[in-house]
Amino acid sequence: MEELARESISLLAKSSLDTDSPKLGTFGAIFIMLKSALGAGLLNFPWAFEKAGGVGTAIWVELVSLVFLIGGLVALGYASSVSGQSTYYDVVRNVCGSAIGQLCEVCFVFNLFMISIAFLVVVQDQLEKLCDSMYEVITGSAEMPYHWYTDQRFTLFILCFAVILPLSIPKEISIQKYTSVLGTLAATYLTVAIIVKYSVKEEVVSPTYSRGMNSWASMFSVIPTICFGFQCHEASIAIYSSMENKKLSHWVFISMVSMFFCLIIYSLTGIFGYLTFRGDVAADILMSYPGDDVTMIVARLLFGFSIITIYPIILLLGRSVILNVLLRFRRRFSVATRSFESRSQVLLTVVWIAVTVLIAMFVPDMSKVISVIGGISAFFIFIFPGLCLIFAVQSAPVPPRISMLLTAWGVLTVVCGAFIFGQSTTIAIMEIFGKL
Repeated sequence: MEELARESISLLAKSSLDTDSPKLGTFGAIFIMLKSALGAGLLNFPWAFEKAGGVGTAIWVELVSLVFLIGGLVALGYASSVSGQSTYYDVVRNVCGSAIGQLCEVCFVFNLFMISIAFLVVVQDQLEKLCDSMYEVITGSAEMPYHWYTDQRFTLFILCFAVILPLSIPKEISIQKYTSVLGTLAATYLTVAIIVKYSVKEEVVSPTYSRGMNSWASMFSVIPTICFGFQCHEASIAIYSSMENKKLSHWVFISMVSMFFCLIIYSLTGIFGYLTFRGDVAADILMSYPGDDVTMIVARLLFGFSIITIYPIILLLGRSVILNVLLRFRRRFSVATRSFESRSQVLLTVVWIAVTVLIAMFVPDMSKVISVIGGISAFFIFIFPGLCLIFAVQSAPVPPRISMLLTAWGVLTVVCGAFIFGQSTTIAIMEIFGKL
């Protein structure tokens, strides 16, 4: 497990893969795909099931989305094999052209930036519950008096600059080789804990699996959460490029198995979390449970520590793209020295953390951030894979009928992605500004 974690960090943190590095087998590729997909998005699924109108509607949307999720992964693997590139934005730039490649870089950085905010919102929520439970254990009082130093926003600020900042400044984050499995462990533990908590409830709600579809808007409202939760497409090309068996049929198998296991974990969490609380479920499912629940305290600690160690990877990936742009711009006018690169790296790290923590402090709940992330994720799951498929088919020796079918599927994927991006982003903006 530790070796697989080490391989996953090298895949995610490097812009290119070393041809001498060990090749991934089937199990390793599936594990890293799962590790890339399972994360903080799991906390939002019970709330998304409630917002969608019930379990039946949400599961139906999940299954339809799964077709496009797997199709996107397969298209990216095919485009990578055609282009010979090993990172997401390099494949897009090589296959689709420099203009779309630059758009991909912008979306890539913005998506990572919003994920960083979502992670900090989750940490802030868990800090609030953990501080309340600790105060109750120490004093016996359920209500903690408010002071500026007891505010979870102040605690988040201290945590970011005392712990996350030192972890994020180095160019290589070696600590991740020992902690990268935590995300998968936290997600699996949370799913099991939610199922157990539902099964031991004193008053069990009758498991009606659907309240009916209230409207098309409620049905599509679950899509941003699905996109955020199942999103592993950015890392998929690096994973495909490092595999020992690069046959497209093998990659289809890897994609289907990975997404199937993700579907099980996300669906179980959504179903039992929703059935436990129904209309009272919080956007972060852990916030729905009492602060003194030992089982959920462990889940909060696992998620909190996992996010603290994963956040530097997200920052590193976003910083590397911005730093490359700065260095290219610098070389146009003068020499890009190593000292300039080091100063820029530290400055970008401090600015990234400062801006994300300030935004996270004033975000009411993670659903607002996930709505934005879900819209941006449509580019990586639908739009860019569809464009890559369209352009790759034109440059590869493919029979005319198959070429027409693949092009039609690519066009359909792009259209669906554009619709999801527009719909999700519009609703997110209206909710943020309180116009709903």
